[in-house]
Amino acid sequence: MLSRAVQRLLGFGFAVLLPTLAAKGGSVWETSDLSRAVTVLTIALAYWGSLTCVQRMSRFPGVRAYLLSIPAASACFGIPFLLLYVTSIELIDELYLASYLLTSLYCTAGYWVGRHYRVHKLAVVPFGKALSLCHSHGVDWRYLETPDLGEARVDGVVADLRAEFTPEWERFLAHCTLNRIPVYHATTNFERLTGRVQLGHLYENRYGSLQPDEGYEALKRSLDVLAVLALMPVALPLMALTALAIRLDSPGPALFTQPRMGFQCRPFVVYKFRSMFIDHRGTGFTQDGEDPRITRVGKAIRKYRLDELPQLFNVLKGDMSLIGPRPESMDLADWYQKDVPFFHYRHVVRPGISGWAQVEQGYAAEVDGMNEKLEYDFYYIKNISLWLDLLIVLRTIRTVLTGFGSR
Repeated sequence: MLSRAVQRLLGFGFAVLLPTLAAKGGSVWETSDLSRAVTVLTIALAYWGSLTCVQRMSRFPGVRAYLLSIPAASACFGIPFLLLYVTSIELIDELYLASYLLTSLYCTAGYWVGRHYRVHKLAVVPFGKALSLCHSHGVDWRYLETPDLGEARVDGVVADLRAEFTPEWERFLAHCTLNRIPVYHATTNFERLTGRVQLGHLYENRYGSLQPDEGYEALKRSLDVLAVLALMPVALPLMALTALAIRLDSPGPALFTQPRMGFQCRPFVVYKFRSMFIDHRGTGFTQDGEDPRITRVGKAIRKYRLDELPQLFNVLKGDMSLIGPRPESMDLADWYQKDVPFFHYRHVVRPGISGWAQVEQGYAAEVDGMNEKLEYDFYYIKNISLWLDLLIVLRTIRTVLTGFGSR
């Protein structure tokens, strides 16, 4: 009953078949055969797409799937509706709306119940470094003393697969696999729960496994350009108002430029709105707490990320992507390279306006914070995909609305 296939079928009956059967015989059903067929087919595909989006994004750590249900359903139902409207193909609007509302309700309620009343249970095989990596993260850990689950029901077994096991434990892991109980490698499970690739375990991933897919990189570049062009009608007036506010608030230019370390360690010039006084000196990075160099307007545009808007032009030029590791200044990049292992490997992908580290961690400038930030960046590089990028976009919207992680 808890499998995804069963949940999909139950939802299909609730959100697609139920409103369709209820509409039969009513006045809303009195349309052409083509309209009825197109409506039923479209809501079936939109429902399936909604659940697929939520399930794919919910695989990443820290995701509250019930918060993604309404945005996913709105996109999957809204886009086909607009396309059919443009092509003048008639839909049964009442049936379409009912299915959209039921899909949103089913996904939101189902994932909310699952999050609040179902605890993830994992059994731990006590060999190697499994014990040191298996703690907290909202998981009910079951530390095994013998190679037997007994009557316990678990969602998976975690083991250090590079450790040496006795024959009894090897048979136990094989038995789990045969009975469809997932067996996770300890470091992979840590990444799955935290969204970070530990620097000390980076050698286990091998550099090649962190190499992004070239096909998706090409698709990502095309999507970046299309998204920026679509945003420009809204972004340009907002940039004009922001530039005016900066000029009225303090003397100096509205734009700020700075050399940054970019794709494949090539330097480029990043564009930002100026958020500091031009005659105040300080360290090479924003200070903790109240930085006296930041202007009144600067505090507001930093909090809501409006200072990043000119980087849309960096995206069009190809220096940056909408999503990726944040580019560091050349001074900070040189500093981090000396103190942070594997730092330059983060430049294997284009830097982004927003990224996994920003939505998970916020701002980091000190070396300790940079180590954690780099672990998030490596997780992004290792798992780069359309679904992860979509998740970051949604979390970035939340960040802009709440001001999380601003400095």
